[in-house]
Amino acid sequence: MRRLLTLAVMSALAVTATVAVASPASAATATFARTSSWGTGYEAKFTVTNNTSTTITGWNVQFDLPSGSAMGTYWDALLTSSGQHHTFTNRSWNGTLGPNGTASFGFIVTGNGDPTNCTVNGGSCAGGGPTNPGAPGTPGNFRVTGTTASAISLAWNASSGTVTGYRVYEGSTVRATVTGTSATVSGLGACTSHSYTVAAYNSSGESARSGAVPATTTGCPTGGGPMAAAPYIYPGWGNPPAPSTVMSATGIRWFTMAFILSAGGCTPGWDGGPLTGGAHASTIAAIRAAGGDVIPSIGGWSGNKLGPNCATPQALAAAYQQVINTFSLKAIDVDIENFDEFENPTVQDRILGALKIVKQNNPSIKTIITFGTTTSGPSATGIRLINQAAALQANIDIFTIMPFDFSGGANMYQSTVNASEGLKNALKSAFGWSDAVAYSRMGISGMNGLSDQQELTTPATWTQIRDWAKARGLARLAFWAVNRDRPCPGGGVVSNCSGIAQSDWEFTRITAGF
Repeated sequence: MRRLLTLAVMSALAVTATVAVASPASAATATFARTSSWGTGYEAKFTVTNNTSTTITGWNVQFDLPSGSAMGTYWDALLTSSGQHHTFTNRSWNGTLGPNGTASFGFIVTGNGDPTNCTVNGGSCAGGGPTNPGAPGTPGNFRVTGTTASAISLAWNASSGTVTGYRVYEGSTVRATVTGTSATVSGLGACTSHSYTVAAYNSSGESARSGAVPATTTGCPTGGGPMAAAPYIYPGWGNPPAPSTVMSATGIRWFTMAFILSAGGCTPGWDGGPLTGGAHASTIAAIRAAGGDVIPSIGGWSGNKLGPNCATPQALAAAYQQVINTFSLKAIDVDIENFDEFENPTVQDRILGALKIVKQNNPSIKTIITFGTTTSGPSATGIRLINQAAALQANIDIFTIMPFDFSGGANMYQSTVNASEGLKNALKSAFGWSDAVAYSRMGISGMNGLSDQQELTTPATWTQIRDWAKARGLARLAFWAVNRDRPCPGGGVVSNCSGIAQSDWEFTRITAGF
């Protein structure tokens, strides 16, 4: 997908420019190469090589970009920046390099300036000694030794050379300064994600920082909660039912309401129309009058989306904020499934950046992102979305997959479980979470009855899926859609019934038990 983005803006043949040459005598080297160039920027990558006979457990590459050039999208590393100085550190999966092992990361630059003053683990990218002669060596085996709801404990191996102390960093901020080889960062929020590095220092200077280690405080929700069960309802489509009828028959209290789209440019509106007035606004009023509430779904498969129409994360966040303010919301769901958003790295990053801003401005709001899946878990595009959410520190509360229309086969329970386990593993890899934390940040959004691909989810199967999700503490359970939660046996897939024999609102009643 990165290459698709590049080709869309390329206006010249790829140019390769190497500014660092590996030296077998050095501990690590980093080689820069442009992979594509165009008039206003370029795509490039660094390849880090371990030139020793022993394994290294982390790396960081630092460099400056000249004035007039700016860092854009990046992948396969974590980034912290201070002005024109950029520090890339390894991800959880590519920090350990055996003898002659390599890892690479890539990025896009606006402008035409190449990196300068490049270092890898404190030494020249081309090989050689540390940039601060006499400074200690890089601390090794940096690790998390414990977590609570408000603190994270860390430890590392002592550095070589003369050591005065150690500094623990979160990004470019020093979180702890100690003389020993352990530290505890306290005063943190419950169920919050962090990423740390450590460096040794003495009177000659500071060592290179260790590879980044992710950590999450405890205190995460274990599923349930008032908005956890929220099936989709779509006013104006498929003979929509009266919400009060469904609520009184099933006990459901929350609905995910489809769909917020572009009402022209970066202006939000229901189905691309007005934000206020109309069937959506009256349905929200009816749900709230009956003691319930809604989560707007922003995006979906069809229609003109906000993501491609808002030019910047800030503009997109402002559009989301308009929806939040208009309806005094407690949660929003961004449904990123069509090619114009899900398959476009620029729009993916714009959405993640916007949700990060929304969370910063509304700390109590729940942010949900919903996307498709394969039967074994997120696709490569979905993995990129998750990894970028971690890299950008977007602070997404819930990652929801849609396990349908994915050639799920005859056993939709097992296919859904397999897809969900794949999501869990992807979240663990990106964020460093435990199984329990990953489950608590996951959601399932199924399709009741027959899917568009004739995949069959019966009420009994949906009950199995609900019980599996409930037992593991998932944060969200939804399905498409309440409008279809009525019987029409005969195999048809239509907007106002499920295509199977069932009771009215049977899937909604099962979901309410979550």
